[in-house]
Amino acid sequence: MRARIYQPAKNAMQSGMGKAKNWVLEFAPASGREIDPLMGWTSSDDTQTQVKLRFDTREAAEAYAKAKGLTYEVQEPKPRKPVIRPRGYGENFATDRRGAWTH
Repeated sequence: MRARIYQPAKNAMQSGMGKAKNWVLEFAPASGREIDPLMGWTSSDDTQTQVKLRFDTREAAEAYAKAKGLTYEVQEPKPRKPVIRPRGYGENFATDRRGAWTH
């Protein structure tokens, strides 16, 4: 069985990096999806695609895959640029604001 180990990207709905520190092991689909002729829904016989295992480190995820005899592929995360503004959110309410409040 094939697996993929990766570090997930930051959630688009939040500004923090809360759940982006862990590593995830997920299984590759063993069979394709089928379309139900009556309702048009897609389904699959493969239940392993629903499993996502989370690990604190990459080494722990690799050790788990080796212990279970899985062939795995590691995808390295892309380097993230820090999102740091000079004064941050507090700048909106600063007493030494140079411009007028416009919104």
